[in-house]
Parts: sequence; C-alpha cells; structure tokens
Amino acid sequence: MRLTVVLSAMAFLPYFALAKRSAPPRVEPVIHDSIRYVAPNDDGRRAYIEAWDVQSNKKLWELTVFTNHIEPRLEEDVQWVFINKLNVRDGTLLVISERGNTYQIDLKTKVITQSDATKSATPDATAQLYDIPEVINRAVTNGLLPKEYELSFRVNPFYLRGDFIGDGKADIAVLVKQRSTGKFGIAIINGATDKVTVVGAGNAIGNGGDDFEWMDSWQVRSKGRASQEVEGRVPHLRSDALLVGKSEAASALIYWNGKRYVWFQQGD
Repeated sequence: MRLTVVLSAMAFLPYFALAKRSAPPRVEPVIHDSIRYVAPNDDGRRAYIEAWDVQSNKKLWELTVFTNHIEPRLEEDVQWVFINKLNVRDGTLLVISERGNTYQIDLKTKVITQSDATKSATPDATAQLYDIPEVINRAVTNGLLPKEYELSFRVNPFYLRGDFIGDGKADIAVLVKQRSTGKFGIAIINGATDKVTVVGAGNAIGNGGDDFEWMDSWQVRSKGRASQEVEGRVPHLRSDALLVGKSEAASALIYWNGKRYVWFQQGD
C-alpha cells in the first residue's frame, strides 16, 4: 500500500506545517570562453543564471531557467526549488535543480531544453556532475549494488550518512531507481561489510510501498532525536534512522530492528 498523500491543507501535519527549508545551495560558478556563469539562488520563485565577463567583471546577461509555482495556502519557502549544480559541456551549460531535473542551455542561442535526470538515457553522464563518495562508487563498480539499479538524483541530497545498523560504523543511504520499472527507492550500504539493502525501488516496505516516487524530502534522525520526535508509540531504536516524507503531508521512519529495515508511520 503506497503512502497516502494528504491533499487537504487542513490535514497537514504540524511537523511540515512549521517546517522551514534549509538555506539554498551555494553553487560553484563555471567559466567558459572567458565568461563566468553564476547561479545566485537568491529568489525562491525563480531560478536564474547570470553571465559575467571575466576580464571586465561586467554582467552580460541573465536568464531565468525555471520558475516555481507557489500554492498560496502552503508555506512558501518549502515550495522553493533552487539550482544545485552547474557544468559546461560542448558549448552547453548544464543546470541541475535540487529536484534532479537537468536544463540544457545553448550558450549561443540561450535556448533552454529540459530533461529529467532520472529519466536520462545516459545516467552515467549525469552522475559525473555529482561528487559521489567512494563507497557508492565501489558498490556500483564492484557489482555490490545490483545491476538492475542506477543512482537517482531527483532529491537533494541524493545520499545521507549515518550509523543505520548501530555498530558504530558509518553507513550510507543513497537514492536509486530500478531500471526495469522506473521505481524509486533507497539503497543502504553497510559501512562494515559493503552489503547493500534496497527498500522501495521494487521492494515494498510498510506504507511506503515499492516505489518512493512520492518522496521529496529525507534526512537522518539520530537515535535519541528520533525517539523524542516520533508521533505515537516510540519504536526501540538501535541506531540512526531515516526520516522520509512528502512535503506538507505524511512522513515515516525507516530503521534497523536488529534483523531488517522496517517502517514506522508518523502520519497519513
């Protein structure tokens, strides 16, 4: 059964109703043909880039890459989506949003073409735009991450670190997509053994189902903090947990119970 998304503003959980998004990413400028391309990330309603002459330091032009539709009944700042990464390849400026969408800008014509990074025919090329930890690269290249999955960059950040097993070792959770079905999920890599466990992406877990397409936020909840903040009966937490959710709707904890990863619903 998939996670129920509450559409009525009256039913939004307090956790999200009071939530404030984190600060916008600081995007490293890129230089091409003596022009510096910058993503200011200072306007939550539109994501834009600026082109500056490197020698004179004069702004040449600016271009809106995408805009954010704002639902007036909801908290505005949690609806903002910013630019997360810039790169230049073959005369094209690649702009990656926090949601993982890729915008290709022809630097001669300034024509913008949008493509979803998670649906790209060349996921390896998209992955080159991100700093991928060695443990994730090792899981992919050594076949520890099953060949039927690929990395997903649809949510920022696309990976999290925590002691998810409770053995004192740092583990990594990374977003993945099942190649055959396009279903999204999370691969959790054991820091001690490199063993990979996938939840979602074709492997059902609790109310989250086998496709985490609904998920647009996640973060690590430390053992003590999670125990204090969860609603309802508190589970016995042996380790850090993953808090996954749909903005302005429901959320849940994914945690290790000593034998497997399980789901603890916080709202619906």
